[in-house]
Amino acid sequence: MTTLREAFEKQAESCADLGSAFTAGLLRLVGARLKDNHPVGAALFRWPFDTFRSGAVALRLAGALHSLILLEKDPALAAVYPPNTADPETLWQAVDRAMHEHSDHILRWMESAPQTNEIRRSAALIPAFHLLAEETGLPLLLSEIGASAGLNLNWDAYGLDINGQQMGPQNAAVRLRPDWQGTTPPRADVHIGGREGCDINPLDPCNEADRLRLLSYIWPDQRQRIANTKHALTLACKAGHRVAQEDALAFLARRLAPVQDNTRVIYHSIMWQYLSPQDRQTGADMIGDAGAQATPDAPLAWLRVEADENPDGAGITLTLWPDGRERHLGRMDFHGRWVKWTG
Repeated sequence: MTTLREAFEKQAESCADLGSAFTAGLLRLVGARLKDNHPVGAALFRWPFDTFRSGAVALRLAGALHSLILLEKDPALAAVYPPNTADPETLWQAVDRAMHEHSDHILRWMESAPQTNEIRRSAALIPAFHLLAEETGLPLLLSEIGASAGLNLNWDAYGLDINGQQMGPQNAAVRLRPDWQGTTPPRADVHIGGREGCDINPLDPCNEADRLRLLSYIWPDQRQRIANTKHALTLACKAGHRVAQEDALAFLARRLAPVQDNTRVIYHSIMWQYLSPQDRQTGADMIGDAGAQATPDAPLAWLRVEADENPDGAGITLTLWPDGRERHLGRMDFHGRWVKWTG
């Protein structure tokens, strides 16, 4: 059975692997030193053992602490957070005091599961969309499962720098610069026939509380990631693309209907694993059945960037009907820091 301290250590290892030395150090401190001498500590030690991993308890606490800084509620805590630096003892003293003084805020924040909308995953999606536009010659009708605040519905407004070349608007406020390995993908004249997303708990990019929640879960030492997400939230608010509060299967039932002279694109990134095995199978069957009815004038594409049996990041996989051929386009870091493109 996983203990609280083991859960914090495991999450710290993941944070370190994904480039946040600060959050890794923070979680290790909390895991090693936390006591039940205040409401936050007591609540964490009572956290159900079987939800340590699925409940992402360490990330809930990290987001709650970061929210105190974003809300400017604790200047002393901000003084030991990036871009500032502090030795471990000073950091711990500030964090422990904050958990005492802001226990009500922290516990309320931790009631909700962490929610992110990682726009750097568009570094793998954008080349695939260009590939689809080139191959089908039709407008793309976009349907994103697990869209959160809809930031990756706006991928065509982002600039993507690859091998010294740029895809997307020259003056894009959001710029993606992954470590790119492999060939340069095709650049096509992409037309969007429509777009919609779904999420069981969609966030509104125009709502300050929802914006704050997304930003709180971005690790404080990843300043460029925070800046890019702020720009993406502003873009999403202005664009106003719909993210329906709907589960994946209900959304698929609506969005899989044939549309003449459009390429329907079902896509998702690092979310399929959160469906139950039964729902994953049902969803795959629904997409496959719709693909069997696709025609050259009404093709269907299923684009996914998801974890698989390969531990090296996530696989980028595309299936395009009517021929139904599955292609492995490459791999991507879970946060989009690098892409290994094979096309």
